[in-house]
Amino acid sequence: MKTTVTWTGGVSFSATTGSGHAVVMDGAPESGGQNRGPRPMELVLVGSGGCTSFDVVHILRKSRLEVTACVAEVEAERAATDPKVFTRIHIHFIVTGRNLDPKKVAHAIELSATKYCSASIMLAKTAKITHDFEIAETK
Repeated sequence: MKTTVTWTGGVSFSATTGSGHAVVMDGAPESGGQNRGPRPMELVLVGSGGCTSFDVVHILRKSRLEVTACVAEVEAERAATDPKVFTRIHIHFIVTGRNLDPKKVAHAIELSATKYCSASIMLAKTAKITHDFEIAETK
C-alpha cells in the first residue's frame, strides 16, 4: 500500500492514494488552515469507521441477513498533550434491514473489532474502543 502526500501551501496537503483517489487535507483555522479539507486525524476516524462498517455489512450479508443500510457514528477523545493520540473511541452502529437478529449484529461487530478491522485493531493500541448498536427495521 502506498500514498503520496504533497504540501500545497500553508498547512494544506493533497494526498493521492495507491488506488488513484485524491484527498485534500487542511489544518484548523487556529493553526493557519483555511478549512479546505478534513483534518488528518479526522481521516483516521473515517478510515476506522469505514473499515469496521465494511466488515459488519460483509459478515451480516454472508450470514444471509437482509441489510439495507449501515451507519457508523464515530466519536473520539484525544490526549491533552503531544502526541495527541486517540484515547477513547466509541462507535455507534445503526443497522437497517429486515428481520435482523440482534445477536448476529453484535457478533458481526465483535468479529470486526477483534479479528478483521485492521484500522480499529491498530487504534486499540492507544484508545479504548467501545461499540453499541441499534437496529432499524426496513419497511
